[in-house]
Amino acid sequence: MSLFDTLIRTTLPLTPKPMVGFFARRYVAGPTLQDAVATVQRLERDGCCATVDVLGEAVADRGQAAAAVKDYHQVLDAIEANRLAANVSLKPTQMGLNIDQGFCRDNIEAVLSYAHARGIFVRIDMEDAPTTDATLAIYSELIQRYPKGTGVVLQARLRRTFADARALAATHTNVRLCKGIYLEPRDIAYEERDIIRSAYVQALQLLLAGGSYVGIATHDEWLVCEALGIIARLGLPNDAYEFQMLLGVDPQLRRIITGGGHRLRVYVPFGSHWYPYSVRRLRENPTIARAGLEAFFRGRMDS
Repeated sequence: MSLFDTLIRTTLPLTPKPMVGFFARRYVAGPTLQDAVATVQRLERDGCCATVDVLGEAVADRGQAAAAVKDYHQVLDAIEANRLAANVSLKPTQMGLNIDQGFCRDNIEAVLSYAHARGIFVRIDMEDAPTTDATLAIYSELIQRYPKGTGVVLQARLRRTFADARALAATHTNVRLCKGIYLEPRDIAYEERDIIRSAYVQALQLLLAGGSYVGIATHDEWLVCEALGIIARLGLPNDAYEFQMLLGVDPQLRRIITGGGHRLRVYVPFGSHWYPYSVRRLRENPTIARAGLEAFFRGRMDS
């Protein structure tokens, strides 16, 4: 890790909120649903589809969770009305997981039922390790009621993920596979970059060979190359997987992937609760801050 990266990660808690917003603004569609719709339409013109996410997490009030459900209903209405090539993802703690698991399940089902009636897929996101069992339990219950209407996320950095991938592949679960951004204790998570990469490849091989539809979520070109090799060796058609990337991250790699004839979905977050999301992204990838600084000083020198 470079000195700059270490500096960014250690000083983030002290960084003024407006400055975090400056660095992160290209990675969030904006504060409103209209911003998200416009962003998805722009991505469609570039040959991409999208996942729309209403930013928010770790609610401690039932009213906040109910408001999040209404927000997602509005997103689903907008996807339908604008005929967007998009689905949605949501976080269990945004739906009240920290309040009560049954309450959270009912709120997710309220979104899932609304989406199902419109033919729109819902991804149940994965958060930090203490929520993993509950998230998988909620998914297992809801997929029985809405076959093919929902999927989950696995994080390669967790030591348990290979076993989870084996279990989910047996049921052909729709899985987004990512490295994971939550900083977890060493006894439950890998810490070294190369080990996380290896764990990612092993889980991806297991899922694809088992018949799961996988959202291959990565900006690591080495992992993209490994994924393409697995896809070729298994002889998979283009509708058996997709690549996924975050809004604003490495658009050139995005164009390379779509130019190769592969489906690519861009994660489009929006809303007023952008700060926790942005801090996690900056902590995970300090190069975002570096790029922001370069853009800032270019603008100052050009003005």
